[in-house]
Amino acid sequence: MRSYPDVEGVLNSLVMDVQPRRRLTRAEAKARTRTLLLDAAAEVFARKGFAGASVEEIAETAGFSIGAFYSNFANKDELFVELLSTHSRNQIAESARLMDDRAEGKHGLGRQLVAAADEDFPLLEAEFWLYSVRNPEVATALAERMREPREALEKLVGEALRRMDPPVTDLDVPVSVVVAAMFAGLVRQRRVDPDSVSAELYDQALHWLFRGIAAQRCQPQG
Repeated sequence: MRSYPDVEGVLNSLVMDVQPRRRLTRAEAKARTRTLLLDAAAEVFARKGFAGASVEEIAETAGFSIGAFYSNFANKDELFVELLSTHSRNQIAESARLMDDRAEGKHGLGRQLVAAADEDFPLLEAEFWLYSVRNPEVATALAERMREPREALEKLVGEALRRMDPPVTDLDVPVSVVVAAMFAGLVRQRRVDPDSVSAELYDQALHWLFRGIAAQRCQPQG
């Protein structure tokens, strides 16, 4: 039997191809440009580090002009702070998901730390930390931009503290600072000496921390 082409399907395809695409609004176009610049920056930073990356190369990698870069970011510092903030928010969101798994008897926080230690981003964080310490105005901008992920971590830690017996309601901020420092420190230590930081160590360290808080709260007040 002779077969015939699907004429209707071909015509529909042609109609779809010639239909004009909806133009992005100014806000949508700006958001898309910003996202592409951030993606390009992550690629260039990974190759050359923070100091070695240039605005020109980031813009070129993203397919934009220098003018497009400066219409979205004041400088390379501002772009990296944005990249770091986004990365931190994603890490905390992943921690929240893993905490739900932990409640079901699964243990993934240690694996998250191991995965983080295998990435290039901690190296960039360390490089930028040193740069910001030497440039107080950058450190101030970094602290301000990191407020959102910091508050997300405080919420996550607070939920864990509230599940304790008795519940703890006044340590969200200091404990979240300790948890963040513990994670960053263990990531760097594993990068230098992998054998000293096992996948289980971060889970154990969190257990020690929260058990110590519980023990302190159970002591008689006198």
